[in-house]
Amino acid sequence: MSPETYALLRQLHRLCAVLSIVGFAARWLGVMAGQAWTQRRPAKSLPHVIDTVLLLSALAMAFGAAISPADAPWLLTKIVLLLVYIGLGMVALRPARPAAQRVLAGLAALAVFGHIVAVAVTKQPLGLLG
Repeated sequence: MSPETYALLRQLHRLCAVLSIVGFAARWLGVMAGQAWTQRRPAKSLPHVIDTVLLLSALAMAFGAAISPADAPWLLTKIVLLLVYIGLGMVALRPARPAAQRVLAGLAALAVFGHIVAVAVTKQPLGLLG
């Protein structure tokens, strides 16, 4: 993969990461406020499109740079944290869950996302703590 292609993929990945977290935060706050727009198709579908592009760009970069999670503990950490983030996001966005549980899950999801970014920047599994 050319350096230019990798740089473009990295920019796309970063853009999708920003769109993903901004979208999650907006929808989470909307759910907490009981806003009807959070239950409409665009609010539920668009995040999947953005997150799919985010994941595909990550896979393309890893493949292009020949990086494997088995050889890069920081990448494995990001994958595990992504699964945690998804689980917390599901709890935070479910209107049927108690409000306190949704608040805690939403805050935890934001913190996990922050740690994913820190791991990506530092290339250390502990992120800023490493």
